[in-house]
Amino acid sequence: MTELTVATHQSAELIDITGEVQHAVIAAGVKDGLCTIFVPHTTAGITIQENADPDVVTDMLYALDKAVPLCDSHYRHAEGNTAAHVKASLLGSSVNVLVKSGRLKLGTWQAIYFCEFDGPRTRQVWVTIK
Repeated sequence: MTELTVATHQSAELIDITGEVQHAVIAAGVKDGLCTIFVPHTTAGITIQENADPDVVTDMLYALDKAVPLCDSHYRHAEGNTAAHVKASLLGSSVNVLVKSGRLKLGTWQAIYFCEFDGPRTRQVWVTIK
């Protein structure tokens, strides 16, 4: 298992970690298999999304904010970060990507994004390749 460290700088942001994950695949020496990327945090997530147009990431954050507003009088969690927990649950804590010939098998415009919803923080991402 490889542990990646991701430093976030905003309360909510999506950070492309595809390159770091690819380096973990190369270091593992696995030619064909499955790469699992897992985020061990309850207010952060992981997703695969377009990397060609940065407006897609902006639009995703906007849509998540509209669907799950930061403040809502019905939230009961005392820490004040309920929206971050909900957004992380919606996106999920792991993704799997096929590995072929030592390379991640992503679509032409796809990238792996770490999703911060309660930053800024220093976060961990765990990567295994089998």
